[in-house]
Amino acid sequence: MPPLPHITKWLLIANVAAFFVSDLLQLTTGASLVGWFALWPLGHGFLPWQVVTYSFLHGDIVHLLFNMFALWMFGSELERLWGDKRYMQFYAASVLAAAATQLVVTGITGSPFPTVGASGGIYGLLLGFGMMFPNRTIMLLIPPIPMKAKVYVAIFGALELWMGLRVNDGVAHFAHLGGMLGAFLMIRYWRGLPPFRGRKRY
Repeated sequence: MPPLPHITKWLLIANVAAFFVSDLLQLTTGASLVGWFALWPLGHGFLPWQVVTYSFLHGDIVHLLFNMFALWMFGSELERLWGDKRYMQFYAASVLAAAATQLVVTGITGSPFPTVGASGGIYGLLLGFGMMFPNRTIMLLIPPIPMKAKVYVAIFGALELWMGLRVNDGVAHFAHLGGMLGAFLMIRYWRGLPPFRGRKRY
């Protein structure tokens, strides 16, 4: 196994630390980081820094573990490909686009509930992995079916769209799609492709 790239490593550490600090604070004082650092809808407690901080909070240990596994799996490869700076730009674009999408959706639906989790950034990494390594084989965990990365991304994107439109399960499916959109646009920007103009940036 190759060494863990250090930006991915520090993202893993920050997410795990935030989870346990939040949990410890809740147990010892009854206070919660959610009020200040989750992404609240506009008019329902929204604060500017929440467009970043929400991505370091998670609802439960399963949510955290799945996101951190995907961060390690997809993020490590992309960081080794792009290097620290470009990788951080890409991840930040995914997180911010996911937040913007979620704010629009909660504004339209009138939802008063906050959003937490790195999933928007993770779905951006998934999209980036599929675009950079389209023919790399990925093995699903459940069920254990191998498929090409581009197929994996297409299936997950389609599922998120369907569930966002049809399933009311409390999951921010459109934030996930927003993360994928931010990732797609960042790669288009680097390549100098529409809707951006200019020379290639890598």
